[in-house]
Amino acid sequence: MIAYFNGRFMPKQDICIPVDDRGFLFSDSLYEVIRYYPGGLFRPNAHIRRLNHGAGHLSLACTDFSYLIPVAGDLIHQNQLESQDALVYIHVTRGIAPRNHPFPVPTPAPTIYMGVSLFDTSAKDRQRKTGIHAITVPDIRWSRCDMKTTGLTANVLANQQAAENGADEAVFVRDGVLMEGTHTNFMAVFDNIVTTAPLSNYILGGITRDTVLALCRHLGIRTSESPIYENRIHRASELMVTGTTTEITPIVALNDQPVGNGRPGPTARALQDAFTEHLSF
Repeated sequence: MIAYFNGRFMPKQDICIPVDDRGFLFSDSLYEVIRYYPGGLFRPNAHIRRLNHGAGHLSLACTDFSYLIPVAGDLIHQNQLESQDALVYIHVTRGIAPRNHPFPVPTPAPTIYMGVSLFDTSAKDRQRKTGIHAITVPDIRWSRCDMKTTGLTANVLANQQAAENGADEAVFVRDGVLMEGTHTNFMAVFDNIVTTAPLSNYILGGITRDTVLALCRHLGIRTSESPIYENRIHRASELMVTGTTTEITPIVALNDQPVGNGRPGPTARALQDAFTEHLSF
């Protein structure tokens, strides 16, 4: 595969990251994953706005990465993926500097890597049709989840706990409130109202989350961005997760308890259909 590294297109296997890169040493870095559907990238400008948001809060040397959007298109073309489902991965670190906790002076140039890969949709397509099982876990992450940083140890451990319990996703619970999944946003349907956690520093503002809320408005489905309390979750008629690779995936069992009738519900199915229609490029 051809990748992009610090301004150059080159074979992925030829890329080397110096050991003094702060992304390697401190996870002092950000990332984005953009879905490519045959015909175009899905909302690349929104992904770049989120990347810029994180770069600004981390005080990186560059805080506007909009120039990477055409680079992503070039990578799709150079790897001959125009007719395939693919993922574009962007990784930006503070750069190379001697290992020291404070920001280095002078400010180094960021390290920028972008790669593409084929995305096999078959497993995700099955999950969207049949639904998934999920568990809840305590939210032990830091308090700046609104930045898409690469420090994902808590997410990895939670997702591994889900796997070890025969589940597909883990949903973080903070102070009795269900927040989001390890790599997804979380939604519940109460009395025909699609409810999801409000944007804050405790969740990542998902691109698909935003799209689903817009689709709800288009379909006349009521929405609420408000806390989803753990002690009320049994009252939900439907649960679902949203994300770049999951799109809209129903949760049919939570902590081994069925959700609704244990099958994907009508709201999720309607949103899935609307999302597919929305993807027409």
